[in-house]
Amino acid sequence: MAKHVVARAAEIPPGQRRLVRIGERAIVVFNVGGEFFALNDRCPHGGGSLACGVLTGLVESDAPGRYSYSRRGEILRCPWHAWEFDIRTGRSVCDPRRMKVRQWPAQVETGAALAQEGYVAETFPVSVEDEYVVVEA
Repeated sequence: MAKHVVARAAEIPPGQRRLVRIGERAIVVFNVGGEFFALNDRCPHGGGSLACGVLTGLVESDAPGRYSYSRRGEILRCPWHAWEFDIRTGRSVCDPRRMKVRQWPAQVETGAALAQEGYVAETFPVSVEDEYVVVEA
């Protein structure tokens, strides 16, 4: 992959993002607490612009009525259908097949990767070199 300078690091402050074009690709670069992450701007579910998504945290429950909130600013919610992705890996936070209200036939299969197959936002390596944010694409 070739390296592409997309901005000075100071131009994307913590909590902010920048949409850039590298060739034919639209890539959104996020600064989460001083760490930079780059994702394809297109949601793998319906094609929504992830640059317009909301950065939130991870809500988990270990029992009914009990919730914990962690990883603030690391979960990206697509603006079209609210699908959530881990900004560090691009992986879907939930199993999209179980998000529907309508019931469909189901079967038991092993392997955590199987549940997320096909629902991974494309990620790109990001580094900061001499104060510039560099994306490899």
